[in-house]
Amino acid sequence: MNRIKRLYFFLLPPPQWRTTVVILAGIFTGILVLVVHVSNAVSYLSDEPETCINCHVMYPYYASWDKSSHGREATCVECHVPQDSFFRKYYVKGTDGLKHATYFTFRWEPQVMQIKRRGTAVVQENCINCHIDLVDMVQLVEVTRDSAEEGEGKLCWDCHREVPHSSVRSLSAAPHALVERLPSALPSWVEKIAGKEDTRGVKVVEYPK
Repeated sequence: MNRIKRLYFFLLPPPQWRTTVVILAGIFTGILVLVVHVSNAVSYLSDEPETCINCHVMYPYYASWDKSSHGREATCVECHVPQDSFFRKYYVKGTDGLKHATYFTFRWEPQVMQIKRRGTAVVQENCINCHIDLVDMVQLVEVTRDSAEEGEGKLCWDCHREVPHSSVRSLSAAPHALVERLPSALPSWVEKIAGKEDTRGVKVVEYPK
């Protein structure tokens, strides 16, 4: 019975606290809704490549993929997220997404992106799955999460260095890249005040010199 009372007290505070609790809950709920809206958080549930360029640091990667042969055959998710299991796919997508969002929010990202060990394992696995008819006679690295670079063979991109993102990986590599932007999450009047009319189409992205 005491447990029920404590739970009741936790869920429904005393009358003198209720107004304060309701106001604080409303404030935090409003902030959460605003953050979800401004960050286009719902878009991350999809597999659309345009979602990746919610973060400006991904423009050159999107542009190089879009102009490559893979741009017609595979999406970002099909290469960078496991495809063998629904649960594994969304576990990797969720954990990587939270990590990337944290790094980009606090501006901890490096000028040149480098894939990590787990990402290397996933991409190598997906390369083999798609091109198994071409690589079954080649000795490839057996990639694991703990050791992505061990083995006697080679990773696919040891030879195919320009597929699909090219060997130049930085913001300055594609300063005038044509990239398709997701519709702005900001209201139109905010766009006008900022001097940035949202065309909701292809934009030429230019970085400051």
